[in-house]
Amino acid sequence: MSERESMPYDVVIVGAGPSGLAAAIRLKQLAAEGGQELSVCILEKGSEVGAHILSGAVVDPRALDELLPDWRDDGCPLAATPVTENHHWVLSEKSKSSFPEFLTPPYLHNKGTYTGSLGNLCRWLASKAEELGVEIFPGFAAAEILYNEDGSVKGVATGDMGVARDGTHKPDYAPGLELHAKYTLFGEGVRGHLSKQLQRQFELCRDADPQVYGIGIKELWDVDPAKHVPGKVIHTQGWPLKEGESNGGGFLYHQADGQVALGFVVWLNYKNPYLSPFHEMQRWKTHPVIAEILQGAKRVSYGARAISDGGWQSVPKLVMPGAALIGDTAGFLNVPRIKGTHTAMKSGMMAAEAAFAAVQAGRASDELTAYPEAYQTSWVEKELRGVRNVVPLVKKFGDTWGTIFSGAAMWMELLGLRWPFTMKHHPDHESLWHASHATPIEYPKPDGVLTFDRLSSVFVSNTNHEEDQPVHLTLKDPDIPIGYNLPVYAEPAQRYCPAGVYEVVGEGDDLRFQINAQNCVHCKTCDIKDPTQNINWVVPEGGGGPNYPNM
Repeated sequence: MSERESMPYDVVIVGAGPSGLAAAIRLKQLAAEGGQELSVCILEKGSEVGAHILSGAVVDPRALDELLPDWRDDGCPLAATPVTENHHWVLSEKSKSSFPEFLTPPYLHNKGTYTGSLGNLCRWLASKAEELGVEIFPGFAAAEILYNEDGSVKGVATGDMGVARDGTHKPDYAPGLELHAKYTLFGEGVRGHLSKQLQRQFELCRDADPQVYGIGIKELWDVDPAKHVPGKVIHTQGWPLKEGESNGGGFLYHQADGQVALGFVVWLNYKNPYLSPFHEMQRWKTHPVIAEILQGAKRVSYGARAISDGGWQSVPKLVMPGAALIGDTAGFLNVPRIKGTHTAMKSGMMAAEAAFAAVQAGRASDELTAYPEAYQTSWVEKELRGVRNVVPLVKKFGDTWGTIFSGAAMWMELLGLRWPFTMKHHPDHESLWHASHATPIEYPKPDGVLTFDRLSSVFVSNTNHEEDQPVHLTLKDPDIPIGYNLPVYAEPAQRYCPAGVYEVVGEGDDLRFQINAQNCVHCKTCDIKDPTQNINWVVPEGGGGPNYPNM
């Protein structure tokens, strides 16, 4: 510990996603308005800002309008493609039907929204933050929480660089750096490595439902110009997922530069251990209406990430002494709208306002109670509360009836007829059937044109990790994968991972569980779905992981 250097800041932010960048910008805006000095830094584990950012994305600009009102005329890449068409298709195996838009609440119509790369939006926000004096450190992963003597959060330390897999120091070894702060904001995204620890230590989830998740698998395609309609947004539900066993849906967003972002989301409460979200996505692309759009097109990028689906009832306590949770780390996604960027940004802005006021009052390392108080009276809370029963209804009643009931619930809330109860969530890792009660799923072999395998997909995600470093996918008990998960659940890690990280290799009595950590795209699905919660995802060496361009 003594060899680590330290740097003091007023506020340290973990993660250069939408919430962290919005928080940093808002802090500096407030400081400038008051003629005050305020030191703010952001740590980002990706090799650059945006490298680990992946989303559809269709963005509601409400928070962006509040933060930077001139963004449309200030070079923001999101402004290039306003949404012009909105479609919702219900798929059977060979056909589709269009869901009438007049049956859906107005806020699902995507009026006034924009589609584009969330990674590029973050890169632009980072440039705005740096113009205001925010220090951003990409390639440095926050690996450890630091505490004051009274137990409050003191800051974070970055991971050591140059550590070999066996724990020895390589010639380029460099110890981590301590960043001390009056307040630390954790915007690590879904299932954050440090946020998990904070939630346990400070019992932040004691009065909240368990967080539940989906996995989103995305590809970017250069399409035939004749088939490209900038601003056209399509969502699908139904095939290929089986009603009652799994839920989810697909999306196709016609974005700038002749590209279509398409992807598929599988909720991680699925029951069949033989299901592979990656292969469900590949199968979805073979539907005639999807395949027709991709005819003559070329895939240029791939990625995956988990999605926080719990909503209103799963938002944890947001503050603890010296720190706060913001963005996807706290779970502000509006699932029926399939939008969370605006709510994540607003959460960062509210936390920033609370932190700025506290620093100006001479406080440090206490609870920023003004942040959750602001959330409780914000449009974020109102938006999430109004759709709180949508996910539980679909999970309980299946795709068809659940959609009908959840649609009725949204209309009732919109008309002021608030449901008198809130349905509960249950942890995703508890949902799997035993393999003996499940039917194996035979997926078609990839053709290399429309459908692909996982390894070739990881290649176009530009994923890279230093091979000789400690494995960041750790097992609490190394005997569980082969000794328990394999006979009971057919070891589902082989299938739920979208990057081919986990394999069962060998034959007969000589089976072993192999972890190909270099393939990891940092989606966190293994940390969520493992039925025994035996896998613990921790940060690898800074700069490792995917390098998403334009995702």
